[in-house]
Amino acid sequence: MSDIEKIHGITPDLTRENVDRLLALFPDVATEITDPKTGRTERAVDFDALKERLGDVAEGNRERYQFTWPGKREAKRLAREPIAKTLRPVKERSKDWDTTKNLYIEGDNLDALKLLRENYAGKVKLIYIDPPYNTGHDFVYDDDFSQTQDEFSSESGEYNEDGGRLVANTESNGRFHSDWCSMIYPRLLLARDLLTSDGAIFISIDDNEYLNMRALCNEIFGAANFVASIVWQKTLTRRNDAQQISTAHDYVLVFAKQLSSLKIQHEPVGEKQRATYTNRDNDPRGDWLAVPFHAPNIRPNLTYPIVLPSGREVIPPKGRCWSTSKDNFDALVADGRIWFGKDGDGMPQRKKYWGEREQDEGVVPWTWWSYEFAGENREATKELKALFEGATIFSAPKPVKLISRILNLIDTKESTIVDFFSGSATSAEAVMRTNLVDEGSRRFILVQLPEKCDNGSVGAELGYNNLCEIGEERIRRAGEKIKSEIEAENAQLTLDGTPKKVPDIGFRVLRVDDSNYEDRRKNVGSYSQADLDFDVDITKSDRSNLDLLFEALPKFQLPYDVRINTLSGDEFDGHTVYSVDDGRLLACFEADIPESLVRAMAAFSPRPSYALVSEHSLPDSAARTNFVEIFKQSADSKTGSTKPYII
Repeated sequence: MSDIEKIHGITPDLTRENVDRLLALFPDVATEITDPKTGRTERAVDFDALKERLGDVAEGNRERYQFTWPGKREAKRLAREPIAKTLRPVKERSKDWDTTKNLYIEGDNLDALKLLRENYAGKVKLIYIDPPYNTGHDFVYDDDFSQTQDEFSSESGEYNEDGGRLVANTESNGRFHSDWCSMIYPRLLLARDLLTSDGAIFISIDDNEYLNMRALCNEIFGAANFVASIVWQKTLTRRNDAQQISTAHDYVLVFAKQLSSLKIQHEPVGEKQRATYTNRDNDPRGDWLAVPFHAPNIRPNLTYPIVLPSGREVIPPKGRCWSTSKDNFDALVADGRIWFGKDGDGMPQRKKYWGEREQDEGVVPWTWWSYEFAGENREATKELKALFEGATIFSAPKPVKLISRILNLIDTKESTIVDFFSGSATSAEAVMRTNLVDEGSRRFILVQLPEKCDNGSVGAELGYNNLCEIGEERIRRAGEKIKSEIEAENAQLTLDGTPKKVPDIGFRVLRVDDSNYEDRRKNVGSYSQADLDFDVDITKSDRSNLDLLFEALPKFQLPYDVRINTLSGDEFDGHTVYSVDDGRLLACFEADIPESLVRAMAAFSPRPSYALVSEHSLPDSAARTNFVEIFKQSADSKTGSTKPYII
């Protein structure tokens, strides 16, 4: 049975992955350990040998620089721990199921990130999150990190469980911040794995946890990959009930996956920037902007004295040199491209002409984002009220303009965008509207915990049970509004005008749930490989064939937005077969499938890369052997063979 592979409903063991990576780099530190419970022997890392291999390392209770808190070890373990869960499709709550590339996931984002990691690792260009700010009112996720007062006190001595020196913290707020750090930490660890090498994460945060969030990101993404801390003016009004000073801003922390690969886009030149170009000397080339003539990285041939028109001699500022050679400088002066000030006694500046700018040249972004540039809180509230007929259905949403600005900071035009604290689903509307503006094909993946609407809340009064239902409805309404705007605009076109296309305004709803198979599949360690290979696992009675298909998609590195066609009719003798990604995968989950159906799948054109059936499709070893042999016989040298799988 070695030619047919069985798919198990459990995410990868990240600890095992890390061990394998270490042993690939340092094979000489490998050892073996035997699990006393199962008797299974596995390769492991001999850490004494690894220390010798790496030389001097920080160990024991020696003081060293690090960021830590009680519960950090458990947070790390939680990120690595496999889960026996799946994403179940919810077609009845989806929009444009067959064509959309967008996903809306209902469930705990820690589970969702583990599931997404299997087939989206290294494929997400931008992550934006607006996590709980830990104000004491908005803590949502509970990962069982809460500790009793005695447990906390026992861990808050001079050293923590990892041997790192701890700075003393008051008992009144220590657990408060520790629990928040423990909640965020594993999610950021998994989020980093999703990013492309030229991708970045953008995190909205305020002063409550800014320092801790910055420290967490320094550790997870690397301090060298810090890009910026953007200050966003979130409000125009001063709060007279503020205890000391009224806060008018939040932050957007930006970290790159790999700073050397990240490319920040220039912003379009606005009216203010255009106004800086003037023509102070009636230059026939038109308006110009004076830019410094000096530069860093001193070179001898770029360091020389310059005699100004006034007769005064100048040299470059300390630590700088001129930006071009003496001969080139003289040629620029002769061509009228150097400005010495109105009286001819100023440091030389080079003229940058408006008419000679590149068409796509813009201005370098900066860290101050005013409300005019990126929207503000009241604007965000008005946007939602307009969609929900005047109802204030969500507190403290982010404005579409803020997320749109973030989407345009890096080239996301054909990329996947993830928001795993999606809240009111502003990110979805921002993606759709940005696609409308530049005809992009961005795709969003949103994750939201189905937090129950409080009794008496506006959401509950309008008939919504939880935040996910509100988020889904916001996407539907925003999409339909965009569609109606385009249709109205196209109706005004002249005969030779080009109509605008409606961007992808649909979404597939998926729900985090337990694996489609009975609980014993979760306890893989208690079975031998022989038991696992073809032990009859029972599919849960409430699961559909589409549920089974979606649990299998990560195995084949197929995204959850992949095209899925249902084939039936004469070709398959009336049986239902799924064609995934235009025939790359063929799957059938019917019971006791006949040999004729297997032969029809093997003869399908184009030849599938994979064929998948369920265990009750092949009731005995003879049927499984026949299944493998039929696909072997259908292979040829040009198109290759089809790999058979069972789930």
